Amino acid sequence: MSGIGARKALTPRELTRVGERLSFVYLERCTVHREDNAITAEDAEGTRFIPAATIGTLLLGPGTRVTHKAMSLLGECGAGVVWVGEHGVRYYAGGRALSRSAALAEAQARVWANRRTRLEVARAMYRMRFPDEDPAKATRRQLLGMEGDRLKIFYREESARTGVPWHGRKYTPGDFDSGDPPNQGITSAAQCMYGVAHAVVAALGCSPALGFVHSGHELSFVLDVADLYKTDVGIPAAFDAAAEGPIDVGGRTRRLLRERINDTGLLDRCVKDIKSLLLAEGGDAEVEDAADQVNLQGDGEAEFESGINHGVIW
Repeated sequence: MSGIGARKALTPRELTRVGERLSFVYLERCTVHREDNAITAEDAEGTRFIPAATIGTLLLGPGTRVTHKAMSLLGECGAGVVWVGEHGVRYYAGGRALSRSAALAEAQARVWANRRTRLEVARAMYRMRFPDEDPAKATRRQLLGMEGDRLKIFYREESARTGVPWHGRKYTPGDFDSGDPPNQGITSAAQCMYGVAHAVVAALGCSPALGFVHSGHELSFVLDVADLYKTDVGIPAAFDAAAEGPIDVGGRTRRLLRERINDTGLLDRCVKDIKSLLLAEGGDAEVEDAADQVNLQGDGEAEFESGINHGVIW
């Protein structure tokens, strides 16, 4: 019987890049196990095989059981694993990161820690969402107002496009079914986008908590990133799903959203957007070439090799 460490761990360069992976897979009421290099989802209807290395994040809904072997494989492949509630509308816990480097996390901390650069990133995020506006001189309060106005307009436009009646955004926490079809779709789309954004943020080694628009929550940066694609992908998918009828709007939204995320290469776009927001020009190559190593901090910008004794005789 081989020992726990008998097989060498995969390096980042041997893993499928996060931007090339399937956005997310949602499972509920099944047993998740491992067979060879695939995970299996078994329920009363049979067994489905899912290549673990192609998953960006696995959303585990109610009634799921997952084996140690399955989690071991998902961890080795760098897949994000998120435990969610009914309809995927509540986040409970998440898994490990794909990145072995702290380069992006350090860059994020630098721009977050300075109030001026933190506001500049918030403005850049707004510009990504609404490129026809220039928020260069906007305060944070003005950015929030501008975003709210644009979203109200967008909801009305989507209602007119799909013919789905719209009476405003309403969601009661813990009561998904109380919402009308478009609100159910928007809630479901938002939670799926949070899962996808969390997988990318974690895979790149960034801190989910250091947000530039949102703050005070352990997933503030995840919420920031997910919101970048709210009007491009999430809300249109929700209204299209609601237009098909009031039954199973959440499920249809998830399936439609997954297709659109994959068809548009959103994960790759998400990776590029995060790097452009956090890194100075030319910093991307520095992150890509970051070695899988641990150093020790010295004075100033100096770093020393770890794993050796740096003691001196005084």
